[in-house]
Parts: sequence; structure tokens; C-alpha cells
Amino acid sequence: MGLFHNPTVEQRRTRWAWTFLALPIVFYVVVRFWPTADAFVLSFEKWNLLKPREFVGWKNYVELWNDPVFWKVFRNTFAYLLIGTPISLVLSFFVAWHLDKVRFMHGTIRALYFLPFMTSAVAMAWVWRWFYQPVPIGLFNNLLSSFGFSQIKFLASTTNALPSVLAPAIWAGLGFQIIIFMAGLRAIPGSYYEAARIDGVSGLTVLWEITLPLLKPTIVFIVVFSSIGFLRIFDQVFNMTTNDPGGPLNATKPLVLLIYQTAFASYDMGYAAAQTVVLFLILLAVSLLQLYIMRDRV
Repeated sequence: MGLFHNPTVEQRRTRWAWTFLALPIVFYVVVRFWPTADAFVLSFEKWNLLKPREFVGWKNYVELWNDPVFWKVFRNTFAYLLIGTPISLVLSFFVAWHLDKVRFMHGTIRALYFLPFMTSAVAMAWVWRWFYQPVPIGLFNNLLSSFGFSQIKFLASTTNALPSVLAPAIWAGLGFQIIIFMAGLRAIPGSYYEAARIDGVSGLTVLWEITLPLLKPTIVFIVVFSSIGFLRIFDQVFNMTTNDPGGPLNATKPLVLLIYQTAFASYDMGYAAAQTVVLFLILLAVSLLQLYIMRDRV
């Protein structure tokens, strides 16, 4: 009763704190938590937006298990993850490591690397799609033909389509990862490098024994952030393969695009919800596994 009748200063602070926290709490419950919980419920139902929702139990998951397209898409999704994450990690660290040593026009160069991250993914995907077109439109094939090489079917080949879509996705995310790596490099005390220089330690040893261990929290963040991005890749695939969504024989189709097509082309919301639950579990498992493997053992 004291909280409402003659409250103390501390009680008034608590009351005002909960008053201001109520709005974001309600927002997250309504916008985040409730739709997530409803998606889990919907995955056990059949619904096409027109008829009432009908409970069907595990039918959607059984259908998903027996769907060959789902397993193809599942492999594509992990291909994006297993190829894109290490390549982007190595490239961003390589650029950040050398850019950190540059003094002339450092800010300008850093801004140029960060620019693709700020660019619209849709516009960027269409520009890369133009790059991949055959002669006389495509930039890459025009360059190949000018040197006497045969054309490459970048987006029309089951072999080349996925790497062709993955390349701009990696390129677009490099700027953000470079900035994060540079922040981590700047946070390392210079005294460590001074001591290593005095002791005559080689540059490779300094990198392996000082820089990388101290960058471990940064690496963990970038790996988890990048992995989630590649598992949820959509914009590049959807806009670069609009004539044949998902590429030839679903060669580039990720799980997010399959969910989109199931929900908004087939209007099978229950089946799409089951696919969403699978994606959520994959994201959760991959993130927890990476955090466990890369945890600090010191």
C-alpha cells in the first residue's frame, strides 16, 4: 500500500521507471513475442487466410520431412553459411588489419568500404545482376570476351548460380565487419606490441599470439552476426533470380525464400509457419553452438 499512499522517494523512482518501461515492454510483447508464439501454434494448423484455422497436429512437419525441395533448400542455406561466413571473416580481417596501418586518407578509405553496407540491397542486387548478364550487356562477360575467353552462365547455371549470388552478399557485409574489426584492433593496448617489438617477436607470432586472442570477443560477435545474416539471406536471391526465383532447379533458393513462396504464393500459412519454426531452431542452434565453441576458456 505504501507504493500508492505516501510513497517514498525510492518508491516513486521505481513507479516512474516501470511507467516508462511499460511502453517498450508492451511493444515487444505485441510485435515480437506474440507473433513468435503464434507462429509456433500456427505450425500445427492448416490455414489459407480464407478459411478458419484447422488443427492438423504434426502433419506440416511430416510433409516438410518428406519434401525433397525442402532438403535442397536446407543444403543451400547451409552452403551460404559455411561458405560465406569464413570468407567474409577472413576478408574483413585482412582489410581491417592493413587499413589500420594506413594514415593517408584513412577516413575516406574506411567510408568507401562501409558504403556498400549502407546501399539498398535491392539496388545492389540489380546492379550485380547486370554485371552477370551475357554479352553485350553484362560487364563480366564483356571483359571475358575482350580477352578471348568464353562466356560464363553466372545465374543460369546450377553450378555457378549460388556462388554468383553469394559474392555480392559477402561484398555488401564487408564494410560493417571491417569497422567492427578496426574497433577491436584499436582497443588492443599498444604496450603489448611495444613489448613484442623489444623482444624481437616476428610479425606472424604477434598476430597469432597477441592480436587474434585479444580479438576473440570481436570475432565471436562477427561470426554470430554474419552467420545469422547468411542463414536469413533473401534480398540478393530474390532480386537476382526474379525470372526464375531460387535459380535453376532451386540451385540458389534459401529457406527464407521458400517460406516467402509458401506463404504468399501458395497461401499455405501453416506449412510456412512450420518452415519458419525450423529456421528459428537452426538460427538458435547455430548461434549457441558458435558461442559454445568460441567461448573464453581462460
